[in-house]
Amino acid sequence: MSMQIATRVSDEQAALFKETTRQLGTTPADALRMFISAFNDYRGFPYEVRLPRNDVEPFASERDATEYASRLALRMSDETR
Repeated sequence: MSMQIATRVSDEQAALFKETTRQLGTTPADALRMFISAFNDYRGFPYEVRLPRNDVEPFASERDATEYASRLALRMSDETR
């Protein structure tokens, strides 16, 4: 026996969902079936669900931000080797 599950989303979200599934070579119905299967298999969301941290502080300057991003990129590059 099959059960039908329905929900409401905005027209914009529905259009984007349909277009994205088309580009992926699948259908909205199949994408929803895949999500439900993964949700059930993981016994919850198949990706991290969390609240954003509020303790993030901005960089003091654009230079500090650029230096941080450069160091991070170099570190990540070294880790992939």
